[in-house]
Amino acid sequence: MTQWTVDSIRTLMNQWYPPSTAHGWDKVGLITGAPQAPVHKVLLALDPTQAVVDEACQWGADMVITHHPLLLRGASFLSEESAKGRMVATLNRSHIALFNAHTNGDVAIDGVAQACADAIGLKDTEVLAPEGTNDQGHMIGLGRIGTVSPMSLREFARVVAQALPAGPTGLLVGGDLDATIHRVAVSPGAGDSLLDLVLTSGADVFITADLRHHPASEFLEEGHCGLICASHWATETLWMPVLARKLREEARRSAITCEVKVSTIVTEPWNVHLNTCLLYTSPSPRD
Repeated sequence: MTQWTVDSIRTLMNQWYPPSTAHGWDKVGLITGAPQAPVHKVLLALDPTQAVVDEACQWGADMVITHHPLLLRGASFLSEESAKGRMVATLNRSHIALFNAHTNGDVAIDGVAQACADAIGLKDTEVLAPEGTNDQGHMIGLGRIGTVSPMSLREFARVVAQALPAGPTGLLVGGDLDATIHRVAVSPGAGDSLLDLVLTSGADVFITADLRHHPASEFLEEGHCGLICASHWATETLWMPVLARKLREEARRSAITCEVKVSTIVTEPWNVHLNTCLLYTSPSPRD
């Protein structure tokens, strides 16, 4: 083989991130495109947004690989009156295939969770929520837990802030800022469903995204470990360069000419973060 096709890249992705390891509610695989179409340029992005589709068209991509699916909740109509319909129509008119690896990418040994753990500098990492083993006998599952050199939560939060890509939401940090951090749990993307598991992990802090008010507040009120809440995009987009390296290495090994590019578009739903200004003070004691 001297040239990749959509199908040959799909085969590679399915070998690295088997669809059988995706969660039952998930939608992974080839979303649009002709399997036998040749591929010279691949664009990687976390989300299939209109901005990413436009970038793919402008760059001349033949295939887009995203983490998140375009049609997770399904669709009965895909006319160009809807955002998803416009994206599908644009991709089809431009002969660009769209593929995604979602929870099968999350749980993989070198997937989303490991990429985030590596970026933060965790050592001796293990799977936080094991889900079995892959074909090579390695444990797979959501999240990672590992260690860092001891430091305060305040200091460690700065380390995390430096490791994550810049976005409008930044970091939220909860807990005793002077507490010593050594054992760290991380689950990129929405992670409050793992809070109970974190309790038994021995972690000094849990890094995740999309923490809701009540679960986070109650967790901290009980005196459990610190919490660092980053954005969904920032914690998961770290996987894109890892996947890019794998594709480039495989192309070199197979003597395939194919450009692989990681989109730099920040696909957060938010555009800007503003500090609010109204200060609340404790009410005066009543007479």
